[in-house]
Amino acid sequence: MGVAKTVQLRMNGDIMSIDAGILEELREIRKLLTPAPKPEPPEGIVNEFVAFISSYKVLGLAVAFILGIYIGRVVQAIVNSLVMPIVAIVYPPIGAGAIPYELAAGPILDSLITFVVVSLVIFIIVKIAARMGMD
Repeated sequence: MGVAKTVQLRMNGDIMSIDAGILEELREIRKLLTPAPKPEPPEGIVNEFVAFISSYKVLGLAVAFILGIYIGRVVQAIVNSLVMPIVAIVYPPIGAGAIPYELAAGPILDSLITFVVVSLVIFIIVKIAARMGMD
């Protein structure tokens, strides 16, 4: 076993002995807790735009917004083409202005295909943005 080095410190007039290993660990902790200096702002419109997109996570927000719209369309198609016709069978519409519902798979498939295509395009855009350094 090695001999531990001790360092004597003077604090408020008192002399304290501290193990050198502990002192080194405290220095490492201080280094980790010290905030890194801010990078210099990028020059050029393209670099500023890339910095804006990456720092404010605009790309992630746009992806979530667009996918949310298309998921809403899929849900709306399922409700209008599947759920409401079943409800209309149990509770038939009353009145002259009542719209009869029919079971239809077309609108559901149409909205699902549109959702898959839009998701694929967004995936490709996100992959390209990741390669450019915009996370």
